[in-house]
Amino acid sequence: MKTILTIGASTSKKSINKVFAEYTGDLLNNLQVLKIDLNDFEMPLFSVDVEAENGFPKGATDLNAVIEKSDGFIISFAEHNGAYSAAFKNAFDWLSRINGKVWRDKPMLLLATSPGPRGGQTVLEIATGRFPFNGGNIIGSMSLPSFSDNFKDGALVDEKLKSNLLKLVKDFQKAI
Repeated sequence: MKTILTIGASTSKKSINKVFAEYTGDLLNNLQVLKIDLNDFEMPLFSVDVEAENGFPKGATDLNAVIEKSDGFIISFAEHNGAYSAAFKNAFDWLSRINGKVWRDKPMLLLATSPGPRGGQTVLEIATGRFPFNGGNIIGSMSLPSFSDNFKDGALVDEKLKSNLLKLVKDFQKAI
């Protein structure tokens, strides 16, 4: 059975992006979904000096091994000052040193949400522009605005947003 990783690109214990990524993963059929937490992959701040002195940290090599074994990815980005969270950017930097094609040309669905009306659109634009250079085979992307208004009791409540997400999931599943 093929395995899909869900990643909420934040280390917040109450990450709405982790919730959104995992909810989306649960919409898949006949695939194993592995829900990972960046907190489980500790690594120092990326530095070529640290790499030269110590090599790759265990957290980075462990996360790289999980990525290598996966068949696709669903990532939902927290937006910190218009960009990736520091934890995700750090992991991404380490991973790109291990293998420049971080995502191995495997299908991915990129998401973002936030409490505000733009729903993390800026960080999503950064990721959709950057990831193809790192082996990202982006099947689709979606920004979910105003998370607490549109996601209640464990589900999307806005029918148009729900329909958009279901179409993306269907396209993603076909690509797997």
